[in-house]
Amino acid sequence: MVSPVTTRAEGKESMDRSIEEARATERPFAARSAVRSRRDEFLAKVDHTINRSQEYFRREQHATGYWHRPLEANATMDAEYIFFMHFMGRVNAERQERIAAHLLATQLEDGSWALYPDAPGHLSNTIEAYFALKLAGRPASLPALEKARRFILERGGAAKAGVFTRIFLAYFGQFPWDGVPSMPAELILLPNWFPINIYEMSSWARGTVVPLLALLAKRPFIRIPEDRGVAELFQRPPTPADYAFRRSAGAFSWHNFFLVVDKTLKLLGRIPVAPLRTRALAAAGDWILAHQDVNGGWGGIQPAMVNSVMALRALGYPDDHPAVAKGIQAIEDFVIEEGRELFFQPCVSPTWDTALAAKALLDSGTPSDDPALQRAAEWLLENQIFRGGDWQVKNPDLEPGGWAFEFANDWYPDTDDTAVILMVLRRIAMTDERHKAHAIQRGMNWTLGMQSRNGGWGAFDTDNLRELFNKIPFADMEAMLDQPTADLTGRHLELMGEYGYDLEMRRAKRALAFIRRTQEPDGSWWGRWGVNYIYGTWSVLSGLRAIGEDLRQPYVRRAVAWLKSRQNDDGGWGETCDSYFDPSLAGRGPSTASQTAWALLGLLVGEDELSPELVRGIDYLTRGQQRDGTWDELHFTGTGFPRHFYLRYYMYRNYFPLMALGLFRARAETAASVREAEASSA
Repeated sequence: MVSPVTTRAEGKESMDRSIEEARATERPFAARSAVRSRRDEFLAKVDHTINRSQEYFRREQHATGYWHRPLEANATMDAEYIFFMHFMGRVNAERQERIAAHLLATQLEDGSWALYPDAPGHLSNTIEAYFALKLAGRPASLPALEKARRFILERGGAAKAGVFTRIFLAYFGQFPWDGVPSMPAELILLPNWFPINIYEMSSWARGTVVPLLALLAKRPFIRIPEDRGVAELFQRPPTPADYAFRRSAGAFSWHNFFLVVDKTLKLLGRIPVAPLRTRALAAAGDWILAHQDVNGGWGGIQPAMVNSVMALRALGYPDDHPAVAKGIQAIEDFVIEEGRELFFQPCVSPTWDTALAAKALLDSGTPSDDPALQRAAEWLLENQIFRGGDWQVKNPDLEPGGWAFEFANDWYPDTDDTAVILMVLRRIAMTDERHKAHAIQRGMNWTLGMQSRNGGWGAFDTDNLRELFNKIPFADMEAMLDQPTADLTGRHLELMGEYGYDLEMRRAKRALAFIRRTQEPDGSWWGRWGVNYIYGTWSVLSGLRAIGEDLRQPYVRRAVAWLKSRQNDDGGWGETCDSYFDPSLAGRGPSTASQTAWALLGLLVGEDELSPELVRGIDYLTRGQQRDGTWDELHFTGTGFPRHFYLRYYMYRNYFPLMALGLFRARAETAASVREAEASSA
């Protein structure tokens, strides 16, 4: 059992003190009656905030039981959708115009496009947006494009574009193929025991690389009018020295070694005889077809989907081939309407949204047999995956039973969704408890079985640790691996604790050792899937409490103290995506609803005290709620690839605050009831 840091009665007195301290630093609470205490008034405001949020979730639930709101990334998603339409020769003029309008609406004042709000302009994003707008018919003389062009040229021009941008430009004859890193199609033929093979890559890299092997081998060329090209984005006609990738410092490094390998592969690629090429391309095509999901997508993510359809086209499959037709439709389904504009999502998150929305309702006091929760549980049970996937390459004896992030992604269930779903299902009362118990048993077996040798969990793969993949020239986004991380490991400790396991369990011991090794010197933990250290620290603290770790231990107290030290003057918490570049910015940034909620949840599990920081944070959430029961959030708080790709989940701003408010209310009510009982018996 957890050793409480304070007694519940002391916690009640602490809340009284906290409200007084919060009043000293925030605007005074308006008294609603002369009789009511400030504490009761504060809790009444919390009740009102919770009720409005719960009403929002009841309104938003789909008739079949799930919740789902859009995911937003950056300009490359819109641009690449336009590239895709032109590549396939299937331009929908109305959609193209509305996507172009969204691109122009998101351009920064200096003419660039950024990775996330308040970030500086990003060169490759800006190049892609510029080219997409030209393909959509905007002239180079358009003031918006003139500003973008100036931004690009001042930073070295298109010759300095990133790998994926180079590839898209090359399809249209706008970038030399010699400037694209080599990825020989024969890579797919390498056996699984070989140190370099596709199953040593992350699932998302694998789903993108395999179709790219075919595309880079075929080098398709899409002819466009000269005035739609981007020759003006080069400072001069590019030479190999202009688009070469920089060497790293030092006489030898793996990065420099792979640069030499890349040059060698390019020379070998000029030899007209490639005895294994036909076999490799056939294997790539077969792999793509085999990995298509029932809804027509691949991996549930934009890069895999777009590249797979284009690869099938390059391999000679016609548009009316069932796989191509379904793939095109799956891509079209990712387009979201935003007023008069459209934007393209990088993926969809219904399973994740449903699990977390249900958890928020449970945490905020919704009865376990509530019809909304039962509908959600039924939908989740219907979407459990009982077929094999790529994860079986390293886990051949592990039975399936996980859940995916998306509507359909049977090849790649993920451990994070599965862990949260299992914690939610345990708490929902259902008419068919035997069905639920079977699903839980299969899910627990699968996700716990995905633990890596080092004690941690990755999202989709086990022991995905070959750092060499992030050193190849192709990997300029450093996103080739799905390494175990503290946030996912903390989630699995929480799962084990929720189901009654403790630190005597071998898996829990190994996970705890991983957590101890990965703690930062300041007490925080790095967050892989949410921005950033606030997310990681909350996730780990939740796991430590659930599994029964002694919360008085110094390393736990450092984590709690770190969270408190990062509170903003307005009572909230925030963290910029820049903290992935600069750790000194950990836990620093404008307050957001979701990051405030993560910090509050971390404090609620990290100690029993109702501290001043906790009360001020709860007050921040109550003040920030809008009339419709939601919170606004401009900043991106989701992470796709640290330092390179970030996400705005439209529901993060709503279900995480509801969790924090609900758990705070329960803690405060328990403390109040203890004190009243003590007073009546005195």
